[in-house]
Amino acid sequence: MDIKLIDNNKKAFHDYFIEETFEAGIVLTGAEVKSVRGGHFSLRDSFVIFKGGQALLVNAHIKPYEKGSFFNTDAKRTRVLLLNKAEINKLRGKTEAKGMTVVPTRAYFKKGLVKVEVGLARGKEGHDKRRDIAERDNKRNLERTLKQYNAGR
Repeated sequence: MDIKLIDNNKKAFHDYFIEETFEAGIVLTGAEVKSVRGGHFSLRDSFVIFKGGQALLVNAHIKPYEKGSFFNTDAKRTRVLLLNKAEINKLRGKTEAKGMTVVPTRAYFKKGLVKVEVGLARGKEGHDKRRDIAERDNKRNLERTLKQYNAGR
């Protein structure tokens, strides 16, 4: 597959357990696409809401295109995500019933189109985050020890 990563939302993986992911297109203006091609796209602190049968990406930052004129739009405007009706209904139902949320996890180009991967997420509590950090540190220490052991042979 011809996929080029634009942005990876590391904070989403730190703050949430991602249970299921969906690929969505995103409605952008021409100047926004040019800015995204330049790498000026951030998913940090963004989230998805449902309104009027549509999925909307809120708080995603696309830097205004430098060579744009009056075609530039607000950097943090709400953008429409392109999901089919069944996916929207499934995500909306799970967020309303189970207290889950939908967060964007990464953005990428696929066949020349900008795509956003959104994840159905359940929030982590403090002890969950500490457990993840401890596991990561233990794994890092184990790899370091194995590397030193193999280097001494």
